[in-house]
Amino acid sequence: MKNIIVFASGGGSNAQKIMEYARQEKAYNIAAIFSNNSNAGVLQKALEYNVPTVVFTREDMENGSLLSKVQQHNPDLIVLAGFLWKFPADIIEAYPNRVINIHPALLPAYGGKGMYGMHVHRAVHTNKERESGITVHFVNNNYDEGNIILQEKVVIEECLSPEEVAVKVLELEHEHLPRVIEKLLNNLKI
Repeated sequence: MKNIIVFASGGGSNAQKIMEYARQEKAYNIAAIFSNNSNAGVLQKALEYNVPTVVFTREDMENGSLLSKVQQHNPDLIVLAGFLWKFPADIIEAYPNRVINIHPALLPAYGGKGMYGMHVHRAVHTNKERESGITVHFVNNNYDEGNIILQEKVVIEECLSPEEVAVKVLELEHEHLPRVIEKLLNNLKI
């Protein structure tokens, strides 16, 4: 069975959906959950699924020890699911076309540094967009610029707040991300 590592910074609802899917479908093994936040809710969710966790610092990213920690888990794919720091170039280089991210908008719109979570949904709502959605893409050395793997849209013109937009977009994330991971793993030539 192929291994994935999930990086997350917060509550971990996407990571939870990935863990549920992996357990139900026996689609892949989640080797570890990595977080840059020792108080992240995702860490508790990982414990509930008996998934090992790794908490790391900026120093770990800068001195290369994070790459070593990743390599110990032998990932076939690395999934960024609500990870808020710029991903380290040494890991991207070590795992070319094997690091993916989910973004809560239809890239290239509403992407780039500082565009995550509610920042995205507020901008989409403020601009009175008729639709939003998700983008799953490969990670490169620039924020939200890697090749697109999947985009899914949802109509949001009747949403009265950014929070309503967020709910609709999160539903798409939960529905599609676990399946995209499985499809990518099935097509990887490793």
